[in-house]
Amino acid sequence: MSQVTLLDEVSRWNQETCQQELKTVLPKLVISFPDFLHKFISLHTSNRFLPHLSLSELETGCFSTVLPKVVKVFASLLEEISKQIGGLSSQNTELHVFLRNILKMMVQTLESLSGCVRHVCSFEESVSFDSIRSLPSCILRVLKDTFQHLVMQRILFSVMYSGRLSLVGDLLQGLFKEAYSLQKGLMELLDKINLEDTASEEEVSDIVTVIHSLLDICSIISGLDIALHANTWKFIIKQSVKYQSLVEDRLRHTDIAFSLCEDLYTSVQNCIELAQQIQQAGLQEMVHCPEYKLFQKATKMCRFFANTLVHYTKEFKAFLAKSCRRFHQLYLQIHSKFPPSVCAPSVPSALSEELRVAVLVPMDAMLTQLLSFQPFAESVLDPDHQCSTEFYLPQCLLLVSVLGKLSSQPEEAMRLWSDGSQFSEETPRWSVFEAVLHSFRRCMLERAVPVWLPGVMLRGQAQGRVSLHQHVCVHMCACVAVLPTQHFAPLERSLLAGVLQADTQTAVLATDVWCFLARYGTAELCFHHVLLIAHLIRSCPGEGYQMFNLALLLRRLLFLMTPKHQVEFVERFPPAQEENQCVWHHTLLRSLCTEARMRVEDDVLAGASVVLQELENSGYRMGDILRLNRILGCVLMLMGGSNLQAECVGSSVKIISQLWSRMSSNQVQVHPPLQCTVKLLLSISAVLIKSVEPHVIVQAVSCLSGLTIQKCPDDLLLAALEFLASLGKLFISPNIQCQVLPRISGLFNGLLSHPSWLILHHVLEGFGLFAEITNHEEVISQTLTSEEIKTKVLNYLSKTVSHQESEEARFERLKEWRSVIEKHCEQMECEDNSPVQTPLTEEPCPKRARQETKVEEEYERYLQTAESALKALQAIVGPGHNPSPPQWVRTRLEVLQTLITQINTTTVEEP
Repeated sequence: MSQVTLLDEVSRWNQETCQQELKTVLPKLVISFPDFLHKFISLHTSNRFLPHLSLSELETGCFSTVLPKVVKVFASLLEEISKQIGGLSSQNTELHVFLRNILKMMVQTLESLSGCVRHVCSFEESVSFDSIRSLPSCILRVLKDTFQHLVMQRILFSVMYSGRLSLVGDLLQGLFKEAYSLQKGLMELLDKINLEDTASEEEVSDIVTVIHSLLDICSIISGLDIALHANTWKFIIKQSVKYQSLVEDRLRHTDIAFSLCEDLYTSVQNCIELAQQIQQAGLQEMVHCPEYKLFQKATKMCRFFANTLVHYTKEFKAFLAKSCRRFHQLYLQIHSKFPPSVCAPSVPSALSEELRVAVLVPMDAMLTQLLSFQPFAESVLDPDHQCSTEFYLPQCLLLVSVLGKLSSQPEEAMRLWSDGSQFSEETPRWSVFEAVLHSFRRCMLERAVPVWLPGVMLRGQAQGRVSLHQHVCVHMCACVAVLPTQHFAPLERSLLAGVLQADTQTAVLATDVWCFLARYGTAELCFHHVLLIAHLIRSCPGEGYQMFNLALLLRRLLFLMTPKHQVEFVERFPPAQEENQCVWHHTLLRSLCTEARMRVEDDVLAGASVVLQELENSGYRMGDILRLNRILGCVLMLMGGSNLQAECVGSSVKIISQLWSRMSSNQVQVHPPLQCTVKLLLSISAVLIKSVEPHVIVQAVSCLSGLTIQKCPDDLLLAALEFLASLGKLFISPNIQCQVLPRISGLFNGLLSHPSWLILHHVLEGFGLFAEITNHEEVISQTLTSEEIKTKVLNYLSKTVSHQESEEARFERLKEWRSVIEKHCEQMECEDNSPVQTPLTEEPCPKRARQETKVEEEYERYLQTAESALKALQAIVGPGHNPSPPQWVRTRLEVLQTLITQINTTTVEEP
């Protein structure tokens, strides 16, 4: 009997006949199965054969032999569709009918497989994997092929179906429905199976295969149906947790974690796109519009994926070491989509807040449970971590959030984040304080915009919006307040590194936190820190940014010291010693108690007298100017005190009067040390202006007028402006008005044409202050000689903005400036660090390659000093000077001439 005849005959049998002939007929049908797929499946899933097979007989009697062939034939049907679909058209009726028949057969196959699942579910006895081993694996393979085909037709339907999707669209929709139903039934069936801890190796392998197969399907169906996608993930996580003890070391945890992260991020992006569509449409009544309903559904998916990720991470954290970098990246990606991120998309605030609650609250919970996980800490604190500019602020906020959570963490987590890597064999990582300061430094654009963040809660009320600086500072200080003392050493190292970097605002942030540490700690701790900083200032090679940052910290810490410690500090660093003058140069006298202040005043003024006397005795040599500048810096420090004593004022006036008479604009223009001297004299004179003699004012103004403004350093110009503004307090006596007033107007006029906008702003400020208080109004009219200068001044005084910059243009300008400032800071740090790049253990070169250059530098230094001294001498002994120089001067000049001749003779005789 042929197989066709046999199938027809079997289809007419009653159940009793099927039961009697089952074992004889079934093997024959299986052999002929490929040619009679739909009929054979129908027979098995109807009341013909399956009802007569016991649960123990299903696998061996049917599933193991039939279902693999179902998979093979189903795949061949999909392949046939792919081959023939290109010729589909409404005119080609034969192909149309052929393809529809194939699709119908595929739908029937899925229906039949669903029947198999329902039949297994109908058994009252418990089902094991051994009894249906072939069913899940084969169904999952069919489902994967089906969904892949459906995804392809959705993405590329214009190619695959040649733009004629309507010819087979109903069957494709039916195919999806049956696949959806089949997967749902299979998951319900698998959910009823319970494996014991004593399950066999095969059973454990089966459930792992099911989880991984559904994971593969998840990646396919993410764009097909939200409900199916969510239910599949629910089942994956539920089964993974249900059999955790059996499968946890076999699951592809990295793939599961990465897929969840991708699905969550994609869902967030979908929500943002929908929110932007609502905003673009200008919908006022969002609650009733269909777009808002879609947004709510998408938001629910975001909440689902976020909570699922949190749940999965909690259960399998020990196996997620390789996923921590993805978790870190996901955190940055998601936070970059929300304000205050400068790159956050513009969406209605209500929708943004709704999405924020759905996503960021679970992400915060996830961060909490990852804090004690070392791989995550290593990822976040990685010194070599590179991220794009839009992630700078999210990284900073992530670290700030970590700071806020550390107090509730066990000691091990506190050590993990606070101490950084301690040994060379460890993966390098910063301490969290060092990482916060580094990330804050990178947020230059966010500080310039600026961005605003919620203030800390106080009595249940948020304290308004605060700057990024204040936000970071408050959280760092709060963490310092609960930090155990054993973690102070890495904290202090981090703060010192922050103070010593080139970015000023980051140094100020580190200074703020350091001051809090000093106030919160003991007086002895504060004193210890002051001594440390003073030693560091004394060891700084020059007046670089590190010196000024340390000086800022020292000034602030001095206010926090006890009077006893202040007096002891003066004793340890007496201002009379030249090596300590760089320390006192940058302090504030008003920060000291009365006893300490009086000692400092006495030491500084006594030291200044000694230096001036020695300078006069040596003939004001250029080599002594650096000593003079150091002590003048300390004298200027005295001027910062309140209620200056008459003795201090008198001594200081005498000092600057003596020095102004020695200043020559020609020499100042050429020699940087003299420029520094003039800068200090200008600043001191500005404070003491009412006590300065008129002839000294003439000398100071004359010196300034002789300088070429455009070639002067900025700090000298700022000091000049401070001095010029202070002249507005004086009534210039008539006998010197002709020498002073025209020069004041000329100086202001030249400075108001300065090309630097920053200097120009200070010029306008200084000129405005002078004009406001001066009695000599003619200076104002003589300064405003051109319409351009008049316009600048009037716009400044009336606070008129000449060019209104758009927000977009300003943002782009700030982005350009960020790269310029970053390069500038990096260059400064490279220059300062260059001397220590060579390891100390390296042996010196046998030949000193730069020895000859050093000798030439010495020649240049000595000759320059001699030349400067001779020019200064020429200025006072030249023609027109009375009285004539004494005879001993001529005698000394002859001796110098003989010495010069001898030096020239020696140079010529050398080979």
